[in-house]
Amino acid sequence: MQTVLVAGGAGYVGSHTCLALAAAGFKPVVFDDLSNGHSEHVQWGPLEMGDIRDKARLDAVFAVHKPVAVLHFAARIEVGESVRDPGAFFDNNVAGTINLIEAARRAGVEAMVFSSTCATFGDPVKLPMDESHPQAPLNPYGRTKLMVEQALADYGRYVGFRSTVLRYFNAAGADPEGRIGEWHEPETHAIPLAIQVALGQRSHFTIFGDDYDTRDGTAVRDYVHVLDLADAHVAALRRLLGGAQSASYNLGTGHGTTVKELIAGVERATGRP
Repeated sequence: MQTVLVAGGAGYVGSHTCLALAAAGFKPVVFDDLSNGHSEHVQWGPLEMGDIRDKARLDAVFAVHKPVAVLHFAARIEVGESVRDPGAFFDNNVAGTINLIEAARRAGVEAMVFSSTCATFGDPVKLPMDESHPQAPLNPYGRTKLMVEQALADYGRYVGFRSTVLRYFNAAGADPEGRIGEWHEPETHAIPLAIQVALGQRSHFTIFGDDYDTRDGTAVRDYVHVLDLADAHVAALRRLLGGAQSASYNLGTGHGTTVKELIAGVERATGRP
């Protein structure tokens, strides 16, 4: 059984990817500081506590577990927070990632699957937004992810560190068996917020803008199930372990859902207005 290091594996997408990795025959070792993740979601391999900016801790974990590759989810992700405190995002998302790459290289690991984002694209200039879409992020969060993509391209070009960049749109859903799920504190994602209102756990759901150039005036998002994202990470890992060179892919359904359609879907599913 091959071991892989999953940085940020106690978070939402990372934990579902650990589930998929275990089902595919890999041993996921989670490296997480639990600042956004939850130890309860680490169920398919050991949890190693640590910060990706901690060189000595990373070296120790690589030495003990000897992973064949790294899957990297460890990042600050809240756009609003990135505007209020950009330094923290550049420190963790960019400097921390470089530290993780260098630790992997010291351990002889030369492959990484990187969790990126559609936020590297900024405002759409064409639809659907494919891999050739210009990248012009609108906020520090998106810029940190783009900087890492650019760094990985140089690592691949000049020192042979291969990577697969996966840019996904809006993750949704959860393990259908209920073992893990979406758990953010505070919650800022539209689907769980709407469900909380339907369950009486929240007083209201706010629609930010109803005059967009869309079919009902509300914003459109491409929601992709988190288990589909997890399967894509496993496929990307296998591709790298098979010797493939670096590449970048967008992950989405190609079909948008408006905010009003999302609310209507929650009402149908729960039977509550």
